[in-house]
Amino acid sequence: MENSRILIVEDDATLLRVLEYNLANEGYQVITAIDGARALDLAKNQNPDLILLDVMLPEIDGIEVCHRLRRIMSVPIIMLTAKSEEEDKVMGLEAGADDYVTKPFGMKELLARVKAMLRRAIKLDERPTRERESSALHVGGIEIDRARHEVKVRDTIIELGPKEFDLLSLLMENAGQVLTRNQILEKIWGYEYEGDTRTVDVHVRWLRQKLESDPANPNYIITVRNIGYKFKE
Repeated sequence: MENSRILIVEDDATLLRVLEYNLANEGYQVITAIDGARALDLAKNQNPDLILLDVMLPEIDGIEVCHRLRRIMSVPIIMLTAKSEEEDKVMGLEAGADDYVTKPFGMKELLARVKAMLRRAIKLDERPTRERESSALHVGGIEIDRARHEVKVRDTIIELGPKEFDLLSLLMENAGQVLTRNQILEKIWGYEYEGDTRTVDVHVRWLRQKLESDPANPNYIITVRNIGYKFKE
């Protein structure tokens, strides 16, 4: 993971310098941008391994940058959001971000998340082709074709984001078993961070909206109170 290229997009000059120093000190190649337009240009031309993306940016805000990047690349994106702006977190995830960190944040926490995200990306890339393109999963009227990255609900194709697809795959692979939120975080996002499980809950909510005829009374993804979720067999 050393020498991985990280793009930092942050318009606060002081924070940008701090992030650049600490990431470079960990052995990463660092490139920086202070506005959304420059971020898009660098992402397309420098092909970073991970992007740290502030929500509040001049020119083009971070949410829109994330939307545009997701149309052309699957690079891991960690959003940097204001602590009090819960809506920013949800909007970032909806735009396709893989994770978010709230300001002010501890540098150790951020570095741990960066390392975990990069480690997961490497593992996914290194999986044998046979594993990545294994036969479809089919449980309870939902079918997943990994090779085509396609999901069907009762023979109707449903569009899912990358993390939604991974989450549904994980739940279906373990149909009937309860997975805790922290287990899901570790498997899908590459880290276990006690107490920070809203990411999981938000993605489950989106899946239910796309899969269930009545999301408020789900038939597929069942909540196990105070523990986590399971996919009904």
